[in-house]
Amino acid sequence: MSTDEALARRAQQGDRDAFLALYERYLDRVYRRVCSRVPPQYAEDVTQDVFMAVFRSIRHFEHNARFSTWLYTIVNRQIADFYRRRNRHGDPAAVSLDAVEDKPLAGTEGHERGDERALLQGILAALPEHYQEVILMRFADGLTFNEIAEARGQSLEAVKSLYRRAIQAIRDAIGD
Repeated sequence: MSTDEALARRAQQGDRDAFLALYERYLDRVYRRVCSRVPPQYAEDVTQDVFMAVFRSIRHFEHNARFSTWLYTIVNRQIADFYRRRNRHGDPAAVSLDAVEDKPLAGTEGHERGDERALLQGILAALPEHYQEVILMRFADGLTFNEIAEARGQSLEAVKSLYRRAIQAIRDAIGD
């Protein structure tokens, strides 16, 4: 099996099969990460935007960082672009933390689940970026602590400590 970086080099040279292999390798992870940050009805569109941006810019990948780090930078940029477009057009799908905190919980289970999701998305968006990243790598990407440590270039203990602080920040934001 080829490494991400080897596939990226081949994709940079125009090898469509290499790009498709990267696409297939990362599609589920990217989709889960997007789902954790945008309303569900927009997740597929934003995921498509991510891979279109990757396709357009793969030639500019400089191999200074891991492919996954470069890819998640694009994911985060596309998510930010999604919210910028929505805010510019006054779209109610753009959720701010203030709006989420003031929103009462609905009486039905389906609405409660959506409200909880919006609340967590708002809280996550308010966290420092390094906390967001470790939470997303753990839950949206499904990575183990060892995999997160390797991807971030940190020790296992540093990642676990960062994770504990991120979880505590979420608990503090949610309250009792």
